[in-house]
Amino acid sequence: MQKEIILVIDKSREFLSKKLTKYDEKLPYAITVLIALIIVISGIKLFVELTESLQTELLGTFDSKITEYIISFRNPALTNYFSFVTEVGDALGYLVVFSLCSILFYLIFKRWKYAGQLTLILLLALSSNVILKQIINRARPTLEHLVTVKTLSYPSGHAMTAMAFYGFLIYLVATFNMRKFFKFGIITLLVLLILSIGVSRIYLGVHFPSDILGGFIAGFVWVIFCVLLLNLLKVFKTDPKT
Repeated sequence: MQKEIILVIDKSREFLSKKLTKYDEKLPYAITVLIALIIVISGIKLFVELTESLQTELLGTFDSKITEYIISFRNPALTNYFSFVTEVGDALGYLVVFSLCSILFYLIFKRWKYAGQLTLILLLALSSNVILKQIINRARPTLEHLVTVKTLSYPSGHAMTAMAFYGFLIYLVATFNMRKFFKFGIITLLVLLILSIGVSRIYLGVHFPSDILGGFIAGFVWVIFCVLLLNLLKVFKTDPKT
């Protein structure tokens, strides 16, 4: 990601220096930030459009069909699996995973910055989810709930936080210098975990599929935002022309 940002800045600098008589060295950075904002805003727009469709018959049919299909597979083994997975996507699960990641980051890289970055995106996802739930105020499905829930339904906090936290962890793993086999294996497991957490909420009867989709979109927006922000700051800090 950092190489791509540097490439965009260098191309912008080259183009603008040729076209403008009064060239400002900071202009390429402004353009790069603008591109980053467009990407983030596009994700937000998609989330808003989905939110505005919550009461439509089409989305209602989608929710019903997907839910019926998923709960048709209910059996003791799957219930145990999805109950466990949904706990991994809850507060205690994140505390355990975050603690393990922090220890590994320190032992392997001798630095805490990755733990700080995970903390940032986790706090952003959790706080924004609480706000969105209160604003949208969508009730839970009336199906049998296999787990106890007390909050509102949309967007799914489990799906949003899983996408943000584990999605950003995927980005970090992708940037680490390790064997491709291990990198691919870890990323695959994290992708499956994100999807499993999302499906578990439908299976357990506590979320509509559109809640999960909205949570995934919102969480992904936070991943893109944080990745772009961190890389832009790193580039700005190391570029000698600034």
